[in-house]
Amino acid sequence: MAQLESTEQLERYRKELLSKRDPQKPCISICAGTGCLAYGADDVIEAFKSEIEKQGLIATVDTKGCGCPGFCERGPVVVLYPGEICYLGVKPEDVPEIISQTVRDSKIIDRLVYTDPDSGDRAPKEAEIPFYKHQERFLLSSNSKIDSKNIDDYLAIDGYSALAKALSRMTAEEVLEEVKKANLRGRGGGGFPAGRKWEGARDASEKIKYVIVNADEGDPGAFMDRALLEGNPHSILEGLIIGGYAIGAHEGYVYVRHEYPLAVENINIAIEQAKEYGFLGKNILGSGFDFTVKVHEGAGAFVCGESSALMTALEGRVGEPRPKYIRSNVKGLWGRPSVLNNVETWANVPMIINRGADWFTQFGTDGSKGTKIFSLVGKITNTGLVEVPMGITLRDVIYKIGGGIPNGKKFKAVQTGGPSGGCIPETLLDLEVDFDELTEAGSMMGSGGMIVMDEDTCMVDVARYFIHFLTEESCGKCVPCREGLRQMDRILTNITRGMGKEGDIETLEELSQLAKNASLCELGKSAPNPFLSTLRYFRDEYEVHIKDKRCPALSCKELISYYIDPKKCGACMICLKKCPVDAIDGGKKKIHVIDQDTCTNCGTCLEVCPAKFDAVRKISGEPVPPSIPEGERVIRRKKKEK
Repeated sequence: MAQLESTEQLERYRKELLSKRDPQKPCISICAGTGCLAYGADDVIEAFKSEIEKQGLIATVDTKGCGCPGFCERGPVVVLYPGEICYLGVKPEDVPEIISQTVRDSKIIDRLVYTDPDSGDRAPKEAEIPFYKHQERFLLSSNSKIDSKNIDDYLAIDGYSALAKALSRMTAEEVLEEVKKANLRGRGGGGFPAGRKWEGARDASEKIKYVIVNADEGDPGAFMDRALLEGNPHSILEGLIIGGYAIGAHEGYVYVRHEYPLAVENINIAIEQAKEYGFLGKNILGSGFDFTVKVHEGAGAFVCGESSALMTALEGRVGEPRPKYIRSNVKGLWGRPSVLNNVETWANVPMIINRGADWFTQFGTDGSKGTKIFSLVGKITNTGLVEVPMGITLRDVIYKIGGGIPNGKKFKAVQTGGPSGGCIPETLLDLEVDFDELTEAGSMMGSGGMIVMDEDTCMVDVARYFIHFLTEESCGKCVPCREGLRQMDRILTNITRGMGKEGDIETLEELSQLAKNASLCELGKSAPNPFLSTLRYFRDEYEVHIKDKRCPALSCKELISYYIDPKKCGACMICLKKCPVDAIDGGKKKIHVIDQDTCTNCGTCLEVCPAKFDAVRKISGEPVPPSIPEGERVIRRKKKEK
């Protein structure tokens, strides 16, 4: 492939490319994202290739391993074009039937399409599935249409046309103004307006400047950036080059987690292809603009998601934050102006340049424009990636898209914003999801993690989990974060173990304020949010844990007990055989008893007890009822000792 030396050559090549592609030609798109690969998508892809060859359809049917389409709960996901028939949970043994029935005869295989669990209605097409129907998929929609390792697929959907437009028809100032007008706020954390950040870097006196992609996605349960990098790396690359042009930078970096091997592979392939086609290097598309990109793999430190720590790591030093007396867009990487935005922010830039700020601002709220990608996980029927307009309510995300809470359980809270975010209760389910509303509710947008919790979730333990995570991930550079979080972790752990005492809540509040006011970086300042938000909405749970030594959610192991209801025990011996510590006494036609001194509260007995008996009970903070008369209990204990 000869380099494209002008925008005219690019458009001619695009037309030539499209002329060779028949939109009506059958194409089988198989998700090859990390989630579906874990479900065995590799075998499904090989099965399709083998079956197509076997049936002599190589010339008439295309297959593509594509990026994540979002519905991770039901992978591997297969979409058949042009009809957009969506099959879920596809296995290699389903492939011959899909080829013979759907590809050849256009017949739908009912067992593979989405079926509503309540009504039983089927939704053969992707757009008809409730999980997709209530989204606005501008960034994610391309994932299932292109091979992420093939730049021609990206060009076929108008890829790099925004770059061509910026370089040939817009000045750098006009590009910057368009981004400012769109009010694109950074999707990686605090939501700082991207245009203002870019403007600060452009106006800085230093001539050498940098643009950086923050793909250090370390939040538990978050995989938005990974999915974009795996599925459509050229969109991020195109946005980065445009950003470099706008601020006068000629060098860019992609800082990506080493734990994302597929994302690392795909962005490196994309960079090499962009060089080959002339979108990177010298005199891009004949514009006189030069730009290069390097990939840096992070070592996995959560703190490197913070901008100054990331830049320190890029410089080859230990990833630690530094005081921001001067913003990094003025003095960042190697002391030079540096614009750092996350993956999703950069991916929005080509759309804004191509379609205009007016198009972008028609979606969202007054203060938060466009769409946002969330990873919807936890106690939710449909887990996966969702892209929704800013301003959608939490209720719509959880019930219309997520399908509600499984197993008839009640919704309790949703945690947004990653470990430094907060938990939002049922009373705020109609809260509009945008930067300002979430912050006012005591949480944050963060990078877009959304973890749903049901009635069985202990909110004190949730706070303990996230504070413990942040304690382990603290860089240790400043005392309020390093020592303050350690003490918070200790106190919260004691509370969940029944060792809480009067005054613990006040001590936790004091430590929280100290961390918020005196920590070096934003990670330390926001770290107390899990505790503060759960205390704000679930204070009664803290008080019950401390005063009554009881866990209302029956979740904290040290505060619960298991016993077997003698009226329901079927003496089936299943729990006796499965107990890992031999804490259950019983036999055929003999009521089973749990030895409380031996029991470790693992819950195995509850899990394995047959539903027809439903004999195992879980209680907290109350005496265990006697399962058998005391006399027989003594006799059994003596026999067991012998």
